[in-house]
Amino acid sequence: MEPLVTGMTVGAVALGGRYLIQAWDAFKTRPIIPRTRRFYQGGFQPVMTRREAALILGVREHAVKEKIKEAHRRVMVANHPDQGGSIYLAKKINEAKVLLMGKTQGSASAFS
Repeated sequence: MEPLVTGMTVGAVALGGRYLIQAWDAFKTRPIIPRTRRFYQGGFQPVMTRREAALILGVREHAVKEKIKEAHRRVMVANHPDQGGSIYLAKKINEAKVLLMGKTQGSASAFS
């Protein structure tokens, strides 16, 4: 009985080793896919939409206000004009925040 168990154990180890070698070879020969982040290809719309604003800030269209504020801060730190960023991009980022937050231009004015 002992030689039978030993033989089955050796066979199982051999099959397992064969499987691991085949898996390793398949892993080594797989095509390498670059892991770069895909960016939105295209310019800005003439009139900003909620979808475009969400793409600019990197949030969902119906994100909560806290997420929008965090995303706005993160994007503005990277693109602020005082740190070498574009004034045009800063305006678009601010416009995206205003659109997603649901505020209208001039709504805080006491005279309108």
